Amino acid sequence: MFEMFQLPFMVQAFAAAAITGILLSYLGVHVVGRGIVFVDLALGQISSLGVAFAAFIGMGMTSIPLIFTLAGALLMSFINIRDKRLKQEAIIGILYAFASALTVLFISKTPHGDSDIQEVLFGNILSVGWDKITTIGIVFGAIGLVQLIFFRKFFSLTKSFENGENHLVGIFNFWNFLFYISIGLAIVYAVKINGVIPVFSYLIVPAVSAIMLSRSNIAIFIIAAVISILASFLGLYFSFHYDFPAGSSIVAVLGGIFILASLFKIVQNLATKKST
Repeated sequence: MFEMFQLPFMVQAFAAAAITGILLSYLGVHVVGRGIVFVDLALGQISSLGVAFAAFIGMGMTSIPLIFTLAGALLMSFINIRDKRLKQEAIIGILYAFASALTVLFISKTPHGDSDIQEVLFGNILSVGWDKITTIGIVFGAIGLVQLIFFRKFFSLTKSFENGENHLVGIFNFWNFLFYISIGLAIVYAVKINGVIPVFSYLIVPAVSAIMLSRSNIAIFIIAAVISILASFLGLYFSFHYDFPAGSSIVAVLGGIFILASLFKIVQNLATKKST
């Protein structure tokens, strides 16, 4: 099972997947708790829009996606819906659809449009080198350190969203802004390697599955991280042995883990009903 690690590019792919997966799964617990699932998908698409626009104008392949994503994160941090007929997800969903359309328009004008769209959606993690892994390790390490130092601030804010008290946050909240910037930075670097769909899956599936499996906040974060590492390993394993695309394989394994967690939750609920 571990023979794939005899190949350097598989070791690099797993290192990149593990680093991105652990932090994204942690941020995902906050994203799910706040009920802003579309945020990561929208920011991932905005990052891809930056890549497509940079390719279209032939410059700024690193700076433009970063600017686009941080601008999107800043914009979303100000979204505070007070009209009860509207939900925050609806506004973010519109931004996602708009960014997706613009991305396709720009990519359609590049020489390899179809293949570029595929790479934007699922990335090309098997081609990542140690230079990119080092960069991601530094950036994700810094984001993780900020999240650890101010854990109580971020967790308290997430709890206010879970309790329906997000209207008390106000138009601008520094910690809410810092949280969105953290997500934006994480996504802009993760999308370059993993693609939009795997990044979305890393953010949502481990968090939702962990919430199904535990009620302890600390346990949820730990389980989510373990799920992301396990899915990275198994996804790359299936990709290596059966010649499947790596990004799609990881997403499929994450989906399988979610199904197993759902079945466990159903059985647990049935057992609880029988005992009462």
